[in-house]
Amino acid sequence: MPTVDRVLPGETNTVIDIEAIQAAVPAIPDLPDDPDDGAEPEPRISVIVPALNEARNIPHVFARLPQVDEIVLVDGGSIDDTVAVARRLRPDIRVVRQNRKGKGNALACGFAAATGDIIVMIDADGSTDPLEIPRFVEALRAGADFAKGSRFRPSGGSADITRLRRAGNKCLSLLVNVLFRTRYSDLCYGYNAFWAHCLDVFDLDSTSPMPDNTDGRLWGDGFEIETLLNLRAARADLKITEVASFEHNRIHGVSNLNALTDGMRVLRTIAREWPRRARVKQIAERQAR
Repeated sequence: MPTVDRVLPGETNTVIDIEAIQAAVPAIPDLPDDPDDGAEPEPRISVIVPALNEARNIPHVFARLPQVDEIVLVDGGSIDDTVAVARRLRPDIRVVRQNRKGKGNALACGFAAATGDIIVMIDADGSTDPLEIPRFVEALRAGADFAKGSRFRPSGGSADITRLRRAGNKCLSLLVNVLFRTRYSDLCYGYNAFWAHCLDVFDLDSTSPMPDNTDGRLWGDGFEIETLLNLRAARADLKITEVASFEHNRIHGVSNLNALTDGMRVLRTIAREWPRRARVKQIAERQAR
């Protein structure tokens, strides 16, 4: 049975009762204060929300957001009221139109537009819980460069992952841990946060036009983006901390994720990134001599 804050209107009801949704959500805790009042000022936090036809989900997601400095909604060409609903809920929101297709391109465009010191990436479908954002911020402020969500850490979990996806994720995580000398417990999860000064490490393309191919995407524009970020963070020797996270079911609509085809894109991403890892290691070894 869903908890009270996730009770939804009927699937056939097209009216979004924003006030009712907000009233059903418990009080949102503020992000933790700086323990040393005389230390550096509070980091500004930007939350990136890629969205495509998520008008019915946005109210639930935004109602659970803690206090942050900036929300960047990256719209993928929605044909519903996604942008209008977002602006009604948060008049201060920044709306960015992605220039190609896919979640990876949406995130790249959102990262490029963000102005905060800390960048957090969440989903617009309700699967990633905004109430967990303080955990990621705390990990970064404790010294991490990249706070990586994991459904397989203690107190983490998933109501959505299938047995096939779980098995595939486990095998791919093991492969990456061997090749890249990492200790990832959850390679293919998209709830992450990082310091904005690390953005260049990811080398994402947010400016090239849509290519003339079958799906209108460059490499990295799809769901492989999560793996790409994890591999490039490891290749750059960023300090990575895993943060326990619980993945909920999508609230409304159907996911575009395909376990087989997207799994193959992840495998190809690993194959493409591994030679780069080897070259970086060779250069570092020569410089150390």
